[in-house]
Amino acid sequence: MIAGFDPLSISDEQYSVPTVKEELLVDTMPWVRFNAAVESGKLKVQMPSQRSIDKVKESSKTVGDALFLSEADMHVLALALELKDAGYSPSIVTDDYSIQNVANQIGISFASLMTFGIRFRLYWILYCPACHRKYPADYRLKKCRICGTELKRKPLSKKSVK
Repeated sequence: MIAGFDPLSISDEQYSVPTVKEELLVDTMPWVRFNAAVESGKLKVQMPSQRSIDKVKESSKTVGDALFLSEADMHVLALALELKDAGYSPSIVTDDYSIQNVANQIGISFASLMTFGIRFRLYWILYCPACHRKYPADYRLKKCRICGTELKRKPLSKKSVK
């Protein structure tokens, strides 16, 4: 929907979640495309189960992207996981590296529109650039509890995507 994706130009079965529509600005081209695709039956809107959302949250914590995904991002990943569990082969269309990272973690394929996409699944940590203290990626404070310096994010490890 965003960055020029037009669901009306694709013949494959397509799904989205209600929270994606909520993120779209009314009367913009992505909003118009989304609504037209839904009205024409080309795009099915479905809410994933809480169980699938919880699985995605755990996976996003594992790789350290939990704080970098919106509710809509989590729902898209959870719906893809449900479709996979139902025997489909879903692919998420996104240029968002955090979505791609978590999708790879849970075994969902993805396609980029405007970027090359990720080459490695990254496992993130937060760290203090001043005193070098390390924090888990889901640490909620933005500053080091020792020296007060703003925390930064860096990869702890990486694994090849393919």
